[in-house]
Amino acid sequence: MAAGHTDMRCGMNSLALRIQQALRRDPHAGDLYVFRGKSGKLIKIFWYDGLGPSLYAKRLEKGRFIWPSTHDGVVVFTPGPLGYLLEGIDWRHPQHTWRPEILG
Repeated sequence: MAAGHTDMRCGMNSLALRIQQALRRDPHAGDLYVFRGKSGKLIKIFWYDGLGPSLYAKRLEKGRFIWPSTHDGVVVFTPGPLGYLLEGIDWRHPQHTWRPEILG
């Protein structure tokens, strides 16, 4: 995850260059790289699957993506918190919104 915000006009090539130069990582290593826009409502995910780069974008209609703060520019997430983030859930304190009362 890239800390801070990123210009969401960037496409695949610009994000790959940012991964390589600013984050000092290999964009072709198969990792997911997540970038957030300034407003916090839009994220883009860049990854390379061995055949070519892919770019996924998601915009929240309500609320903002909860973004980590860091000093070195990169945060590593496991799949669980990343899933919460993509659903617009506060990954720091996930809450169940509904729980069944009676089974069967």
